[in-house]
Amino acid sequence: MPVLFAYTDGACSGNPGPGGWGALLLAKEGDQVVREKELMGGEPMTTNNRMELLAAIHALEVLERPSVLTVVTDSAYVKGGITSWLVNWKRRGWRTASNEPVKNEDLWRRLEEAASRHTVTWRWIKGHAGHAENERADALARAGMAPFKPKRRAS
Repeated sequence: MPVLFAYTDGACSGNPGPGGWGALLLAKEGDQVVREKELMGGEPMTTNNRMELLAAIHALEVLERPSVLTVVTDSAYVKGGITSWLVNWKRRGWRTASNEPVKNEDLWRRLEEAASRHTVTWRWIKGHAGHAENERADALARAGMAPFKPKRRAS
């Protein structure tokens, strides 16, 4: 049975600014990739954290049946939020430890719902450090952002 991985990344030109998200889904048998799917999208005005969250959300939502998978992200925000902070945010009525509203609550709720249908292991890796799959997810995120970036005029 193949082992599933989702490599996710977000990008933003300015923060806030035009942004994109990308996800690379791989099914592996041993070291062999037996199936892959690329996902990407973007928004004209967003933040990097929202794009990181949307990459993970879309990776989980696209799976048609409950799955066991590893989500690999270079976002400490996504990994920390889903594995540690979320339980306390919910206990406090979606407030942080300093009693501020949780940023991106809408996406955290959506990520929690998407993850609840699966058995997910969350793994953080350093971004831009030569991880081939993370670099592909980054390229997808930048491609997802491209339609929203202002075009440069020739002088």
